[in-house]
Amino acid sequence: MTDEGTKGEGMKRTWLWLAVAALLVLVGAGCGGDEEGTGGGGTGTEAAQMDKVTLQLKWVTQAQFAGYYAAAEQGYYADEGLDVTIKPGGPDIVPEQVVLGDQAEFGIDWLDNLLATRDQGGDIVNIAQVFARSGMTEVTWKDSGLDQITALKGKKVGVWLGGNEHKLFAALTKNGIDPQKDVEVVAQPFDMNLFLNREVDAAAAMTYNELAQVLEQENPDTGDLYSLDDLNVMKMSDLGTGALEDGVFVRSDWLSDEKNKDIAGRFLKASFKGWVFCRDNPEECLQIVLDNGPTLGEGHQRWQLNEINKLIWPNDGGIGIMNPDDFANTAKIALDYKIIKAAASDDTYDDTYAQLAVQDLKEEGVDVNGASWQAPTVEVTPGGE
Repeated sequence: MTDEGTKGEGMKRTWLWLAVAALLVLVGAGCGGDEEGTGGGGTGTEAAQMDKVTLQLKWVTQAQFAGYYAAAEQGYYADEGLDVTIKPGGPDIVPEQVVLGDQAEFGIDWLDNLLATRDQGGDIVNIAQVFARSGMTEVTWKDSGLDQITALKGKKVGVWLGGNEHKLFAALTKNGIDPQKDVEVVAQPFDMNLFLNREVDAAAAMTYNELAQVLEQENPDTGDLYSLDDLNVMKMSDLGTGALEDGVFVRSDWLSDEKNKDIAGRFLKASFKGWVFCRDNPEECLQIVLDNGPTLGEGHQRWQLNEINKLIWPNDGGIGIMNPDDFANTAKIALDYKIIKAAASDDTYDDTYAQLAVQDLKEEGVDVNGASWQAPTVEVTPGGE
């Protein structure tokens, strides 16, 4: 993005905010002072002026999406004039389809899934790459001797399907293993029971979720919880197929509207501020997650939030800013391993609005890089309780 482009967008936003401010002054003059019972949440007129948008999550309510819940609970969205509805995902919900179907303005999903959707004609665009690193792994038992990806040839390999298998299939292909012929791919449910029961030789596990599910269980041979010493953890990032995850995307035609460009910038600013809050106030952030989704245990959510923060911070370019080299690597993986048929185009992502949001937060004194952040040690709890 050029300096001229940044200045141009900045001027547009400045004039828009001036216009909004002038309108609020006129409304205030016409309505007079606050009446009893309206001071806390604003008047009905003020509420009507909020821009209503919906965010579709990739999965159920959990710490993976803590920053968005924090932005809502801390009032950051409201501060930006936004009334945001957060819709949890699930195994039968594809965020790209929800956004393309005009059921949500914003969606969260992995970049390779976005590329696949675009390759099939879905006109969506990434506007913020919140996760700077991949959290996907494939795990085996230490005593199995399967400590290399090449050792999985001829084995039962579990992975989630429906678009979540891309990284693993790329890693197998890169190492001379045809996922369709050389391994027995097992459709893995969203738990680790097949692995714990040794019904598969390897299983997919996100560092922030399924890996913890294993560590939270008791080893029947020792009576203690399993530990990392019991496992081989093969990270997709170490194997060179760690495609980017959890980016924010919108429909391209929606973003072409000048009003929506401004909404996108304000949404990202508030969301980034929510993630900063979760980095700097993990226990308060954890409670917000638990209040919104109490299904998973507190111990499991605490582990998850810590691991999620590791995927976001530090970020030299600033939270949400796409690293061009990481994008190119993800796009190359997608093309080389036939996730997409045609090379990803330059308009796959547009970080104009993330850049503006980061700049606004910098001017407010917010640390958008987290260069000095260090992950605390989080203890695993039995059953994630």
